[in-house]
Amino acid sequence: MEVFWHDACLEHDTGVGLWELPGRWDWLDVAEPHPENAARLRTFRHALEHGPVAPHLSWSTGRFATDEELARVHTRSYLDDLRAACGQRTAVELNTVVGPGSWDAIRAAAGTALAAYEAVAAGRTRLAYALVRPPGHHAQPDLADGYCLVNNAALVAETARRAGRRVAVLDWDVHHGNGTQEVFRGTPDVLTVSVHMRHGPWGANHAQTGSPAESGASNVNVELSLGAGDGAYRRALAEIALPALAEFGADFLVCASGFDGSAFDPNGRHNLTADGYRAIGRAVAELGLPTVLTQEGGYLRGYSALCLHTLVEGLLGLDLLEDPLAYVPDDTQLVDVDLAAARSTLTDWDFTTYPAARGPV
Repeated sequence: MEVFWHDACLEHDTGVGLWELPGRWDWLDVAEPHPENAARLRTFRHALEHGPVAPHLSWSTGRFATDEELARVHTRSYLDDLRAACGQRTAVELNTVVGPGSWDAIRAAAGTALAAYEAVAAGRTRLAYALVRPPGHHAQPDLADGYCLVNNAALVAETARRAGRRVAVLDWDVHHGNGTQEVFRGTPDVLTVSVHMRHGPWGANHAQTGSPAESGASNVNVELSLGAGDGAYRRALAEIALPALAEFGADFLVCASGFDGSAFDPNGRHNLTADGYRAIGRAVAELGLPTVLTQEGGYLRGYSALCLHTLVEGLLGLDLLEDPLAYVPDDTQLVDVDLAAARSTLTDWDFTTYPAARGPV
């Protein structure tokens, strides 16, 4: 497995404030680092370089994306405004901050994701992980949202689509992949599948609900209740996401890989453990598809780094690290209701006419 990295991704400085909200808070003694900060990505890299999975990985340096490449999924006017905004520290929407190093980081994240795609497309590797920031899956064609500025996963998917591939995007970040959904809305040869926490819209730049009602012929939303954990995600993949990928006939897979669904993440209310992420990795590997993964959320950086390590273990068919923290019970009582709701809207899909399989994933 090949991991792609670019040092410029660390130059995106999101500053401090009240958690994700920038600015001065006079009643706050010590301001908090913005959750999407360089330290999290450095920690992720260190885990893969020094954990027991390290001998199984190779590392490659990414590149900067060109203006033409960025414009494959974003409007020129949005990109021009974004580049201009990066001249000084400012919030381009409520909790999404840019500064003087951000434009290079944005181009490095996008270009490094494309470098991962190029390695897979050339047959050099079947699995490539773009370990990048800023994340991207909330970025819409002309809107920044949720720490995301350019949609790296969508850019890979669109590039693969233009090369004649039938592409599926599978997103397991705890938040709905609304940006990717918007980029490919009505695009018949790209399927977007998002498995996420029920959270609804959260502002002018995030009007999408993420509910099954937004599903359709080329988009599948699996919305899980608060408390959903390993069992819920295994079933969501086995009963809906993977059958949809199979019926769609995807021959290339892009994964928006977030770890904010973990039991300890401050930005989510789900309950995945490191073992749960290992199971997700195994499920993806068993598809046997050429696959590019892009780094999305995950904000308790130590546990997120462990979850990244175990996901990679699953991708490689390994079982190396134990989880020293997982202890919260896995709440499965609402899964039947959630999955029934997700299936009920997919009236044009054949797999929903058969009883849901509950085998292991």
